[in-house]
Amino acid sequence: MTTTELDLAVARYVSPVGTLSLVASRRGLRAILWPADSEGDQVDRVRLGKQARRSTPVLDEAERQLDEYFAGTRLTFDLLLDLQGTEFQRQVWMSLADVGFGKTRTYGEQAKRLHRPTATRAVAAANGRNPLSIVLPCHRIVGADGSLTGFAGGLETKAFLLDHERRVIGLEPRWSENRLF
Repeated sequence: MTTTELDLAVARYVSPVGTLSLVASRRGLRAILWPADSEGDQVDRVRLGKQARRSTPVLDEAERQLDEYFAGTRLTFDLLLDLQGTEFQRQVWMSLADVGFGKTRTYGEQAKRLHRPTATRAVAAANGRNPLSIVLPCHRIVGADGSLTGFAGGLETKAFLLDHERRVIGLEPRWSENRLF
């Protein structure tokens, strides 16, 4: 393991969509793992292994901003990130931050905005590997017909997040019954 891999820290974050695992390096937030994710399955994505569970300034700030997001007082995130992926994946992931709170965009629209209009499937695949759900809001990307499609946290969670954002900005929920998990 490299020094960076040995310096990862994990915090459990209890949210309305379940207990999430926040993973950080010394450089920034590296991953948000969903309840159904097992740490063993995520080794290739975040090189987590058996890292220490502890508090760090990066994790504390991520928890504070997630609290504000779920309270409806934060519309964008301002966190140090430590994205691990190809240059293309990082471009796709960072473009997610351009999708406004409470808005949606299709995979095709995202590909066009990245100046890769024929790369819809590659963009969708990169979104599927987004290690920072919610913070880099892949839940705001929908199918060409506006339907909800794949999401690591599950489609119920995607619906909850989208409707949470719609309520915060004064729109009617569209996708779910808005139950808390």
